[in-house]
Amino acid sequence: MSAPLPIVRTVANLRAQLAAWRAAGERIGLVPTMGALHEGHLSLVHLARQRAERVAASVFVNPTQFAPNEDFEAYPRGEARDAELLAGAGCDLLYAPTAAEMYPQGFATMITVSGVSEPLDGAARPGHFAGVATVVAKLLTQAAPDVAVFGEKDYQQLLVIRRLARDLDLPVEIVGAPTARAPDGLALSSRNAYLSAAERESAPAMQAALQDARARLAEGKTIEQVELTGRAALERAGFGPIDYFEIRNAETLQRFEGPRPDGPVRLLAAARLGTTRLIDNIAG
Repeated sequence: MSAPLPIVRTVANLRAQLAAWRAAGERIGLVPTMGALHEGHLSLVHLARQRAERVAASVFVNPTQFAPNEDFEAYPRGEARDAELLAGAGCDLLYAPTAAEMYPQGFATMITVSGVSEPLDGAARPGHFAGVATVVAKLLTQAAPDVAVFGEKDYQQLLVIRRLARDLDLPVEIVGAPTARAPDGLALSSRNAYLSAAERESAPAMQAALQDARARLAEGKTIEQVELTGRAALERAGFGPIDYFEIRNAETLQRFEGPRPDGPVRLLAAARLGTTRLIDNIAG
């Protein structure tokens, strides 16, 4: 049984502990999360452990990345379970700040990352990536890790964070970790807990549609043909509304100008299944 995981709740205490590790010559890895942890999150911890002697994880359900009609209040929370899972995965420290610690009275700064943040989830969830960029910038400056690990399931978020770190000259390596999946292909997500039994059976259709789309692209089908076929597959599986099923440049998330890709490809989808919004993506 793992020893209880140390928990700090203030920036001062976080920095004090990390400074001690840094003084001992140890590299530090950071795994930012919103809690409700699953094997996908733990795989990020394992990857951070491969790249650093010490690993800290944060659990903070960030209010600024939720729109008023989204699930901030209902988002699953369970710090005790999260801490136990992190300890078992080899994490050394949990940073669990309050909203008041992260956004003290009078907080007036938001960070926006233009370009890569604008299509897809940026269009479907206005303001979302400003909230993400702001909280991640704060976490990276609070902890000053050598490496920070984020999952590729949130692929657009990963690109936003990479651009943020480059543009602000943050001395941290941003590492993307492969999407963790259930045996039937469904991308692991804290929001999967919202799915009914019947919806859970239908959910892997999103990954299947993305895989089929990649095969159709390889066969020479046009982007428009492949996207229409993918959306139709999601509709048949009971998804709707569909925010997007699109083929984009993997580095910029811009659309390709011609009928077929002429650069690195990422296939991305987001749609509701019942009341649950699912996202997924694969490389082309």
